[in-house]
Amino acid sequence: MYLHELKIGNVILKNNLILAPMAGVTDLPFRLIVEKFNPGLVCTEMVSSKALFYGDEKTKKLLNIEGEKTPISMQIFGSDIETMGFAAKFLSDKADIIDINMGCPAPKVVKNGDGSKLLLDLDKAEKIIKSVVENSKVPVTLKFRKGWNNDNIIACELAQIAEKAGVSAITIHGRTRDEFYGGHVDLKIIKDVKNSVKIPVIGNGDIIDEQSANYMFEYTGVDGIMIGRGSMGNPWIFKQIQHYLKTGESLAKPTNQEKYEILKEHIKLDIFYKGEVVALNEMRKHIAWYTKNMKDSSQFRDQINHINNKEELLETVEKYFSRV
Repeated sequence: MYLHELKIGNVILKNNLILAPMAGVTDLPFRLIVEKFNPGLVCTEMVSSKALFYGDEKTKKLLNIEGEKTPISMQIFGSDIETMGFAAKFLSDKADIIDINMGCPAPKVVKNGDGSKLLLDLDKAEKIIKSVVENSKVPVTLKFRKGWNNDNIIACELAQIAEKAGVSAITIHGRTRDEFYGGHVDLKIIKDVKNSVKIPVIGNGDIIDEQSANYMFEYTGVDGIMIGRGSMGNPWIFKQIQHYLKTGESLAKPTNQEKYEILKEHIKLDIFYKGEVVALNEMRKHIAWYTKNMKDSSQFRDQINHINNKEELLETVEKYFSRV
């Protein structure tokens, strides 16, 4: 059976469905919503090891885990060996698992030599991995892409380096940095990585529903799956995939009323943790994701983008859902 407990180092996850770390998305309110649908592990937004090293308070706020019960992975990025080691030590008292980001394709990350840029320098990547493992008191995982471009496919080599350096599990996204999120995920490279190491391998990319989750398991043989963009506006995906993997049957899609109740709670959580001004701005994208493909959603989103107080926002959302 594809759905099962997953052991990462000394941490045992109740299931092998994992919420991916996504910058600007997987903050505390979003994770609290997702946790209602029983993921095995959730991940924070990635944080800069240099920012932690220099004591940046804004960065520390990204690591707020108040009220969370699901095991939590905290993801760090950076290309400086010393600060990555410091970040691992700093997070060891907060996280259940520490994840190293070597997959982020964003230009502002790559230009500093961080994220997926490290796929071009495996010697440095190895030193960073060793520094994090040596300084961490909790299991360390590594998330990376299949390579920088199609002339630089290094996924299996990096997986073996990570395993040898003491990493407890790896997540492979089946695209190159050049591909960003375009085209289709390469399941063959994920399968090859799975066959190249003995530690758990987690497959990532294009998991948007029960069928794509099942096929990732079936084709690649991975030990777990990581769901990113498929969860945006759709936290139910974790419950839906679990049900499908257990029974072979699909659950009914959430009703508009169910969507409304979850969205309302998400808005209130965001306001509680971030304050009205920040929350109203940040919730606009989430509201767009929740209401995607719903009736008159484009006009509704335009209306939402001009609202500047929480009472009006909640009232407008309620009116829209009662109408559709």
